[in-house]
Amino acid sequence: MTQAEREPENGKEKEKDRDKEKEKEQRGVKRPIVPPVIPEPLQEQIQSNFIVVINPGSATLRIGRATDTLPVSIPHVIARRHKHQGQPRHEDPWLMREGLNKPESNEQRQNGLKMVDQAIWSKKMSNGARRIPVSADQARAFNKQMRPAVLDPSSRVKWTNTSHHPEFVVGEEALLVNPTDCYNIHWPIRRGQINLHGGPGGTLTAVMADLETIWSYAIQKFLEIPLRDLKYYRCILLVPDINNRQHVKELVNMLLMNMGFSGIVVHQESVCATFGSGLSSACVIDVGDQKTSVCCVEDGVSHRNSRLCLAYGGLDVTRCFFWLIQRAGFPYRECQLSSKTDCLLLQQLKETFCHLEHDISGLKDHEFQLRNPDSPAVLYQLRLGDEKLQAPMALFYPATFGIMGQKMTSLQQRSQGDSEDPHDEQYLMGTQSKQDQSAKATAERKTFPKPSGFDGESCSQNPEPSDRSHSQEMDLGHSQSDCMTGNEVEESPSAVMSRRTAISQFEGKALGIDKAILHSIDCCASDETKKKMYSSILVVGGGLMFHGSQEFLQHRILNKMPPSFRRVVENVEVITRPKDMDPRLIAWKGGAVLACLDTTQELWIYQREWQRFGVRMLRERAAFVW
Repeated sequence: MTQAEREPENGKEKEKDRDKEKEKEQRGVKRPIVPPVIPEPLQEQIQSNFIVVINPGSATLRIGRATDTLPVSIPHVIARRHKHQGQPRHEDPWLMREGLNKPESNEQRQNGLKMVDQAIWSKKMSNGARRIPVSADQARAFNKQMRPAVLDPSSRVKWTNTSHHPEFVVGEEALLVNPTDCYNIHWPIRRGQINLHGGPGGTLTAVMADLETIWSYAIQKFLEIPLRDLKYYRCILLVPDINNRQHVKELVNMLLMNMGFSGIVVHQESVCATFGSGLSSACVIDVGDQKTSVCCVEDGVSHRNSRLCLAYGGLDVTRCFFWLIQRAGFPYRECQLSSKTDCLLLQQLKETFCHLEHDISGLKDHEFQLRNPDSPAVLYQLRLGDEKLQAPMALFYPATFGIMGQKMTSLQQRSQGDSEDPHDEQYLMGTQSKQDQSAKATAERKTFPKPSGFDGESCSQNPEPSDRSHSQEMDLGHSQSDCMTGNEVEESPSAVMSRRTAISQFEGKALGIDKAILHSIDCCASDETKKKMYSSILVVGGGLMFHGSQEFLQHRILNKMPPSFRRVVENVEVITRPKDMDPRLIAWKGGAVLACLDTTQELWIYQREWQRFGVRMLRERAAFVW
């Protein structure tokens, strides 16, 4: 028989074998122990329009299908009806925060403002002249005599209708719930983390229920997906780089087991921001509403040691702007930080008037409209000077926020472990250490064999303590020992205490954005990586969306970067609007890009797997070190 005749016969035999195997499977014959846990139909690539991308922020939830051009953005807030009549009303603070009313707060605020004024005066304008400082007194006399002009007897803005007593109200409608109605207002995420507190609705269970309600409402109303159909959909969840693993676990459990998504991918916001902007490597600065996170991303990996989270953002700039315009005699004297409608107005004024353009100086007249529910629409005249520049500059001089006694900077901390995940990094490090000791002892026995009858076994099996600690330090990796939050396994108590003191002192400092960027880049392992980061500084989020921010930040980095790098870095590039996109949407857009990548197919965690293995699946499948 010729070779050509044999080949078709071999092909037929293979087909027969395949058919037999299928028959066996259908009859219930046991498969080998190693099969993938995922059912085979789910392994097929899913269409992107069946993937929902969720980017939960402190103030705004961004959610949409991976195929959508833009996500839906809604205020991340919920109003829940009181369960009992006469129940005291609770409202999570919005513009207010702890640490503002300390005795030293005002003094710190004034000191910060002096530093801001000094920085404004020291930098020349583009024509070479110095700015003429404008004091608040010059605007105050004009503003104090201003009276509102009535535009319309009705503002045409109404309180949310709660006459049918809905159990909850979400998003913009929640912000316009009448304070006299029996509803509690909850913001489930504060400063990028789950908002746990001692008041009503502050437990983990209650906050997770609020998140589930808000997300389910958005999916049904805006994406028009019935909740019963979520079993046909998968989800991509964006989380902060510095996160609480217990909270991430709870979110994954909620999305898979409670809401019913068939699969999930969890990824870091900073890495998704690089995907969304089309950059392979960048130092990513995400200036959010209440926190600013900084980290260096290289080829889709966030460098652990470079991560920083600063406990301030755009909302703090709004509050600082309010303090400054009050000094200048703000004509709307009834404005209160405790009022939701006034908070919305102040946010709008900040976004309209504030800037980082050094060439804009002197007094200027502005006007704004006030449209509160059940009130006439009125027009105010307002004269402002340097306040419009001073407020955004507080991001570079955070003392101006006047926050005292709060942790202002967070570093990446070692995980405390999870009872459901016994083979976590601490177990692996301990096992690695024992294996290395054992291997070293074996090597020594082979190098120095024990003479017969000689009773010196203890020497070969128990190396000197100094040798042991040195070998462990080497094996645990330099990146951990170099980082402030490094390994505690073999440190002496005094070394542990001194390092913890150094961390607490560092975390107590309020770093400006420029200093945080320099610190983050300096934590990168090699000079080559540092050069890459200086030439690609990506600013995302809505907290630094001021005119002139790109040139301003670039100037600050150039002036403060180490001289050794100033000579070798060809150009420091600050990117604030990559591809002309809205910087607030870039991380979400990166999540949508992630949904389309072939490599993402390996990252999906399926509902059945999560049910069976729980948090261990995150260790196996997460695209970052869990």
